[in-house]
Amino acid sequence: MTAKCMLDTNICIYLMKHQPPEVRERFAQYFVGDVVISAITLAELEFGVACSGHAQAHNKAVLASLLDDIVVMPFEAGTARAYGPLRAAHRDRNKSALDKLIASHAVALNIPLVTNNEADFIGYPGLVIENWVENR
Repeated sequence: MTAKCMLDTNICIYLMKHQPPEVRERFAQYFVGDVVISAITLAELEFGVACSGHAQAHNKAVLASLLDDIVVMPFEAGTARAYGPLRAAHRDRNKSALDKLIASHAVALNIPLVTNNEADFIGYPGLVIENWVENR
C-alpha cells in the first residue's frame, strides 16, 4: 500500500464533528488506503474520546466509523529518524511535540499532511501541507 496523504489530528476532529462536504469530496478522489493517519494521531484521538465524558460512547463510535476508511500507519524507525532534524529546525516550538512527531511521520512517508491548522506546521523542513477546508 502506498499512501497519498496523511490527516492531522485537528482535521480528523473537524471531519468527525462537522462532516463537511468539501472534505467528503476530497475523500471521494482516493481509494481506501490512500488517506492515512499516524499512530500518533490515533493516540490523540483516543485521548479525546477517553476525556469526552457522557459523549464517550458516541465519540468512540464516530472514531470507529472514521477508521473504517483510514489506515493507521505505525510509527517506525524511519519516522523517528525524520523527527530529529525536524525538531532541531524548530527548537523554539516546545509545546508542539506531538505535531512534530506527526509532521515527521508525513515527511518520512514522503506524503502531504492534511491539516486545518496550518500555522502549527509552517516551516518544517520537507513537509508539504494541504488544507481541505480552506474556504469554510
